[in-house]
Amino acid sequence: MKAIRRLTVRPVLPGPLRPLSELARNLRWSWHPETRDLFRSVDPECWTACGSDPVRLLGTVPSARLAELADDRRFLRRLAAAADDLDHYMTGDRWYQAQPGRLPAAVAYFSPEFGITAALPQYSGGLGILAGDHLKAASDLGVPLIGVGLLYRHGYFRQSLSRDGWQQEHYPVLDPHELPLALLEEPDGTPAHVALALPGGRELRARIWLAQVGRVPLLLLDSDVEENDLAGRGVTDRLYGGGSEHRLLQEMLLGIGGVRAVRAYCRLTGHDAPEVFHTNEGHAGFLGLERINELCDQGLEFDSALEAVRAGTVFTTHTPVPAGIDRFDRALVARHFGPEAELPRIDTERVLRLGMETYPGGEPGLFNMAVMGLRLAQRANGVSRLHGGVSREMFSGLWPGFDADEVPITSVTNGVHAPTWVAPEVFRLGARRIGVQRAEDALTVGGPDRWDSVADIPDADIWELRRTLREQLVTEVRERLRASWRQRGAGTAELGWIDDALDPDVLTIGFARRVPSYKRLTLMLRDRDRLTELLLHPERPVQIVVAGKAHPADDGGKKLVRELVRFADDPRVRHRIVFLPDYGMGMAQKLYPGCDIWLNNPLRPLEACGTSGMKAALNGCLNLSVLDGWWDEWYRPDFGWAIPTADGEETDADRRDAMEAAALYDLLEQRITPRFYERGVSGLPDRWIEMVRRTLSLLGPKVLAGRMVREYVERLYSPAAEAHRAMDPDSARGLAEWKARLRAAWPGVSVDHVETSASAATAELGSTLGLRVRVNLGDLAPDDVEVQAVSGRVDLEDRITDAATVPLKPVGGPDLEGRWVYEGPLALDRTGPFGYTVRILPAHRLLASPAETGLVAVPSGELGQAAGLLMR
Repeated sequence: MKAIRRLTVRPVLPGPLRPLSELARNLRWSWHPETRDLFRSVDPECWTACGSDPVRLLGTVPSARLAELADDRRFLRRLAAAADDLDHYMTGDRWYQAQPGRLPAAVAYFSPEFGITAALPQYSGGLGILAGDHLKAASDLGVPLIGVGLLYRHGYFRQSLSRDGWQQEHYPVLDPHELPLALLEEPDGTPAHVALALPGGRELRARIWLAQVGRVPLLLLDSDVEENDLAGRGVTDRLYGGGSEHRLLQEMLLGIGGVRAVRAYCRLTGHDAPEVFHTNEGHAGFLGLERINELCDQGLEFDSALEAVRAGTVFTTHTPVPAGIDRFDRALVARHFGPEAELPRIDTERVLRLGMETYPGGEPGLFNMAVMGLRLAQRANGVSRLHGGVSREMFSGLWPGFDADEVPITSVTNGVHAPTWVAPEVFRLGARRIGVQRAEDALTVGGPDRWDSVADIPDADIWELRRTLREQLVTEVRERLRASWRQRGAGTAELGWIDDALDPDVLTIGFARRVPSYKRLTLMLRDRDRLTELLLHPERPVQIVVAGKAHPADDGGKKLVRELVRFADDPRVRHRIVFLPDYGMGMAQKLYPGCDIWLNNPLRPLEACGTSGMKAALNGCLNLSVLDGWWDEWYRPDFGWAIPTADGEETDADRRDAMEAAALYDLLEQRITPRFYERGVSGLPDRWIEMVRRTLSLLGPKVLAGRMVREYVERLYSPAAEAHRAMDPDSARGLAEWKARLRAAWPGVSVDHVETSASAATAELGSTLGLRVRVNLGDLAPDDVEVQAVSGRVDLEDRITDAATVPLKPVGGPDLEGRWVYEGPLALDRTGPFGYTVRILPAHRLLASPAETGLVAVPSGELGQAAGLLMR
């Protein structure tokens, strides 16, 4: 019989065990081994059956066992120690509190998904896991972050396979009362809520659930409340589901509702109001509109409010291709804003203009969320050095007249939260060398460029560690493989072969990620005979563990999954290659440590960062990857391998895949497997162990989320907070008025004459030339602009590369025609073809970048030819 109503019955813990409830409700347990060990000791079998979820554990363990523990002095001492440790973690000073200067009082971090733990399934892939690691690292460092997201009642889908290998999706219903969450409540005990106005006089309401991620509160908005109609209740039903209007409402709730939720949380708890708002991807971009709306309510005009909001906003893009950006029909967006809907006091046309694709090739009928995010943020970044360059190229149309390398988008390379992803065995090995506290600090705060203590670990210990982790993975794979085949309809008699699937002494390759086409799940199948030879080699075999989910609407991705599964089902090779369905955090925490090689073969440069290889590296797994994302930045041949990229302009997609697959097979056959299996005089694979050692010592400190968050604080959050403080109402009005005057006057700004002291087309290295430039500033004054000399080597088309800029100074006042003369030196500091030009840029103390306004004046073509080139 089916129940007509569901409710959650919470356990009543005996008095001495009450601290267990607080420990369970703070998600620090998900990365704190001692707390997890404490919960495991409550009831080991129940802990496993509950998926290592303390909240479910406490709701399931028999009351008799709780009574027994309440009288167990040893357990109570461990409980008291864990509770004291959490209290110290929550209240003591950490890295952030020890930094000089005035750091942001608080930072609000918005993301459409957060991967904190498998017990709170609110993530689909890398973006969410990155957001979760960002929060955890901020907690460890003491950064006063407030996370903001949505609570999806179905989370992301669970994946299984049909008998023929086709992906099947399941959407389990999540009950918030059974999750490590608490409702944010008003003083009278009623749930706090936010509301959005919808077209037709309707309203969308959402409750605010609080997940405590260590020191960081995570606010999750939930529209499944009785006050909403059926459509409204379904707005937060599932991650990345529904049509355009459904997605638009999700993103309005995340951005606009999220700001209102932050205000409610600060009002109710006394938390400092954020000085910086960080938009993780364009999905949350509407938060800037709500903040403009707040300032307009306080008396600022739209343009002034826009400047004030931009000053304190950071925007991170994770998308390397335009197709990956959310774009909405302009009419759909217009219907949800204005007098009959949300933000009625803001002119709808101003809203639409923020998301308009005004660059060449843009579609004026679409509203682009990333474009809006960039226009609403004074600071923006990509997530690896290569991706920063890709982003500058992709969005360069928003800054016409500037070279791509001057587009104001920097990069902060992602990192991963080591305490979450490092296997306990790896941590214990390090702690034996340097002590527990130093090992914890190395994994959380980071700091040193090298972990030199790894050099002191004996080869035998490293090799034994690697085999132990591989053996654990083999056990895990067999259990998951058996469960998967039973789901596919196999009987017990068909599954005997699984007992011999994989071998703890065979070189193990891991490949696990989402399955869009550009990640090329099936590149390894390009030459199946060659792959089969690698898998079944009599002396140097390899085995491969594969996992990944295709988006439910992506039939192309599902076909790739089926193709891989069917190959792995072949009785000849199924003991050497397996596909594990339902890839998630729980699986990943076993998979990364247990592999010897982490394979990544995307189409370069479409992998924005690709953090899975970082998690593997922290466990001593070596990377084998295309030079994309973070690997392009940090690859060195002494700790991994680079798959050559066939990226010539004349190479079609099929030929490119064939060439790169062949290069992959060559690396495995000729360099990787021989190194793994060869033995030195000690009987150990000395050269392989040395690569593991270098991976840990050289890559380890770089790939930390602690390093990443420290960079955000130092390079983005702190400057944004300073800009926010400087942008008081009078300053905001002044900047808005200056920009309006600047744009009106700019058509009259020009470079009219350039002359130099050079008398010939060649000069000597180290000499200095004098530049004299006459410019027309129209209605502007010298204080409004900077006149620069730009110089450097030139290519065959006279384009300046690796440019250096030098400001020129005005000489005297304007002449009778109103023109100004600027002068300055030009140092010839490089040999070879060398060139220069001059340009005029806007200048204001409150601009974060000279390119911020997108305005620049350069000499005309004729004037450039008259000025000539030097040293050609």
